[in-house]
Amino acid sequence: MVYTHKHPALLIMGIIMLAMGAATSSGIMDGVINYLHISKLVWELTSLSYVFGAIAVAVGLWHLFGEHREGNLDYYLSSITGGIFILLIAMLIRWFVAPYVAVVSKSLGPVMGDKYLHDVMGLNYVVLGILAGIIIVNVFRIPAWAENGVRLSRLGLKTGVILLGTLYSAAELRSLGGLSVVMIGFFVLGSVGLVLWFGARRKVPNSMGGVLSAGMGVCGVSATVAAAPVVQARSVEIAYTIGTILLWGVGCMFLFPVIGHVLDMGHVQFGAWAGTGILNSAQVAGAALAYQPNGIETLKVAEIFNITRVLVLPIIVLWLAVWYVKREENAPGVSVGRVVFEKFPMFVLGFLLMFALSSTGIFAPAQHYKGKYFDNNIAESKLLKSEDVAVLQAEAGKVAREDQKAALGRLLENRKVMSIDDDDVLRGLVNAGVLSKDANGVLKQAHKSVRHTAKKVSAFRNWITWLFAFGLVGLGMQITIASIRQAGGQPLVIGGIVGSAKAVLSLIVVLMFVRETI
Repeated sequence: MVYTHKHPALLIMGIIMLAMGAATSSGIMDGVINYLHISKLVWELTSLSYVFGAIAVAVGLWHLFGEHREGNLDYYLSSITGGIFILLIAMLIRWFVAPYVAVVSKSLGPVMGDKYLHDVMGLNYVVLGILAGIIIVNVFRIPAWAENGVRLSRLGLKTGVILLGTLYSAAELRSLGGLSVVMIGFFVLGSVGLVLWFGARRKVPNSMGGVLSAGMGVCGVSATVAAAPVVQARSVEIAYTIGTILLWGVGCMFLFPVIGHVLDMGHVQFGAWAGTGILNSAQVAGAALAYQPNGIETLKVAEIFNITRVLVLPIIVLWLAVWYVKREENAPGVSVGRVVFEKFPMFVLGFLLMFALSSTGIFAPAQHYKGKYFDNNIAESKLLKSEDVAVLQAEAGKVAREDQKAALGRLLENRKVMSIDDDDVLRGLVNAGVLSKDANGVLKQAHKSVRHTAKKVSAFRNWITWLFAFGLVGLGMQITIASIRQAGGQPLVIGGIVGSAKAVLSLIVVLMFVRETI
């Protein structure tokens, strides 16, 4: 069978990409870039447009004028059209649509503390990419020339999960604290088991129950993507799980801070509860900052619990691999060893390998978190200037908290942030909004001078963003309205029951056992 279609689509898409790159590099796009506040994306907009535009033009010319015969070359090169089709949409979403949504959202003003509508609703490139894919497949249909390449989206998601391992290191394990490990272990395992139990009782397909259990039990979208191939989940089941997680997270962002204030919870207590009960990482951070807008003590605790969930992910994937094989093959005597070696997905092993390499310091200092690490051994040029010191001294009287006064005093004396603790306290001072915009700008610059980002991990993070953007647009293209109707509302019901149970029970545990130190 010959897969290649003699069609100009790939050539046209390549020309469009090259045109975007040329318009950006020549300055024609400056007005749009300034309006959308995407100046930080200019380099990737230019470079990616040129690179993939050139590939698309070259292969597109072969598609249009070459002679095509059955074989591996025909199969692989025919897939490029669908891949470029997905990538072009992902580019438009990441560079233009998502920033535009953010601009419109900010024009409406904050809706929750300092959070805007697009933050609360999770309207980022991930969700918008899935929605774009769903609209395309249901309204316009996927063109025949792109069908063969749409399957490449799953490869993008798997590669993204592998690279996630570079963002963490064993240093996090040592700093997590026994309480977070015990709580997260109990509630993650409990939530996964409860979803699987409910799924069996309500006759939900094993693939749906498996992917929903990972998403609701572990860490949201990343866990959903990682578990999907293990339980052979369909695209609509992945979409249902992601939708359930996002809807649940939005509700929790509003409810958790209200309940926390009613119960007069401490910062550590609320951080532990939010990090356990809310699934999506961005929404965990949003709830923590909404609860304590004048500091980051709550946010730090919530992040500790969130990291713990990520590191539990491989264990859950292994559990689901064994569970799914036994359920699907109806063989009680299935060998766990056979499942591990034959069924366990290689990309999760890749995640573990990258995590192990990251822990050696090969990508960044071993104590890093997502590539960022503290180091105040900085050059003279990065110290506070005399005018910066003057700005802070003029407003020092506005600071009331003793710890913030002390940290600010050490900053003024040494013209640099002296410790991680001081850095955290000063970040909290910025969040509190006590000082003027100019003074906060000085504090932010002092933070950036000592909080470094490893170049390798920064590059990995950019690739993860693009791999997920690419993969989730393709995922959306595999979700039809008919398949959503066929699946029914069971995932939302099960997710709501399990999510509510976890939120209530974790609240009880936190109130009973968590004090203001971990």
